[in-house]
Amino acid sequence: MAEGKRGKLALHWKMLIGFLAGLGLGLLAHYVSGADAAWVENLTEYVTQPIGTLFLRLIFMLVIPLLFSALIIGVAEMGDVRSLGRIGWKTLGYTILASGIAVVLGLALVNWLHPGGGVDPEVARSMLAQSAERAQAIVSGAGTQPKGLDLLLGIVPDNVVAAAANNTILAVMFFALMLGIGLVLVRTEATAALLRGIQGLFEVSMKLIELVISLAPYAVFCFMFNLAALFGWDLLRSLGAYVGVVVLALTIHLVVVYSLMLRFLGGWSPRKFFRGVQEAMVMAFSTASSNATLPVSLQVAEEQLKLPRRISRFVLTVGATANQNGTALFEGVTVLFLAQFFGVSLDLQQQLTVMFVCILGGIGTAGVPAGSLPVIALICGMVGVPPEGIGLILGVDRFLDMCRTTLNVTGDLMLAAVVSRGEAPDGDEAVPAAA
Repeated sequence: MAEGKRGKLALHWKMLIGFLAGLGLGLLAHYVSGADAAWVENLTEYVTQPIGTLFLRLIFMLVIPLLFSALIIGVAEMGDVRSLGRIGWKTLGYTILASGIAVVLGLALVNWLHPGGGVDPEVARSMLAQSAERAQAIVSGAGTQPKGLDLLLGIVPDNVVAAAANNTILAVMFFALMLGIGLVLVRTEATAALLRGIQGLFEVSMKLIELVISLAPYAVFCFMFNLAALFGWDLLRSLGAYVGVVVLALTIHLVVVYSLMLRFLGGWSPRKFFRGVQEAMVMAFSTASSNATLPVSLQVAEEQLKLPRRISRFVLTVGATANQNGTALFEGVTVLFLAQFFGVSLDLQQQLTVMFVCILGGIGTAGVPAGSLPVIALICGMVGVPPEGIGLILGVDRFLDMCRTTLNVTGDLMLAAVVSRGEAPDGDEAVPAAA
C-alpha cells in the first residue's frame, strides 16, 4: 500500500500534503478571523469535525474483528505452545524495558527542567476555568476505573460479546489469545476449517480497512484544520515549557532509545527501519490512535520491513494496547508537571510509585485519542496532586496525543522487529539481521 501503483503518489505523501494543507489553512483562519468567528465555528462543527469523526468510527468499527482475527492467526501460526511462550516472554520483556526507560527519561527531564514553574498563573486560572467541566468528567471517569486485583481480573471476560461491545480491548485480546492456543493444541479437520474462517475474517477486515484508509488524506486535513483553526499556536506558547519537555523526551526516546534497541537487540539499521515505517508514523500522528493505525502497521511490517507474519500479527495486535511507551512517558511527565505547578513535593518513593503505575498504565491504556487522561487523573489522586489540574493541559493534549501516539506505534513496530530476530520466517530459514 505504501508504494501504490506506478505513477501514483504514495499514501504517506498524500497524508503529508493533507496534514500541511490543513495546518496552513487552519492557522490562516485562526489568525485572520479568530477561533470565535461564526464561519470558523460552523465549518469545524458541521464539516471538518464530522468528517474526521466518521473516518475514525469507520476504522474503530473494523478494529475489533481485525485485532481479534490477527491475534488468533498469529498465535495459531506459532506452531506450538513453546514457540508462543518464547515470543510472548520476549515481547513482555522488551515492552517493560522500553516503557521503563521511557518513564525514567521523562521523570529525569521534568525534574531537571522544572516546567511546572513556568506557567503564568493568570493564564493557568483561565485555562482551568475553561476546561473545568471536561476535567471533572475525566476525574469522575477515573474514579470508576478498576484498580489493583480488579484490574487484573478484568482482563478475563465473563462475557466476551459484552467486552467487545464495551470496547474492553484487553478482555477481547485475552479471549483471542485463548482461542488461538486452543487451535494450536487441537489439530482436527474442524479446527482447520475454523482457522480458515478466521483467516477469511482477517482478509475481509484488512480489505475494508484498506478502502477506508484511502480516505485518510482528507481526514488528516480535517484533523489538522480543526486543531489549528480553534487553537492556533497560542496554547502551545502558554504551556511552552511543558509541551517542550514532553516533545523533547518523546524525541530522545524515539531517536536514541529505539535506535539503540534496534541496533543491539534486533540487529537492524535504524535508518532502514525508520525509512520503512514512515507511513505508519504519519498515520499515527494524524489520527492520534494506535488502534486506528494498526492496519497500516500490519501492512508496513509485512511489506516494508518483511517481518514474519505470525510474529508481526502477534506483537502488533498485543502492542497496540500493551506497548505504549509514549503514553507511559507522557503520564509521568504530566503528573510531575502538575505536582510542580500546585507546589506538591513528591519524594523519591512517590516518584517511584508514579513510575511503576505509569508503566502499568502504558500497558492498560485504551489505544484511542485522549485514552491516557483518566489514568493521569487516577495517578494524581494517588500522590496527592489535585486531579482537576488536568484541565490545565486539555487544550494542548490533542497535539501531544499525536506526538505520543507516533512514539507508541513506532515502538510497536520496533518491538516486532526486535522480537523477530532469530525467529524462523514464514519459511524454514532463520531471520537474517537487516543490515
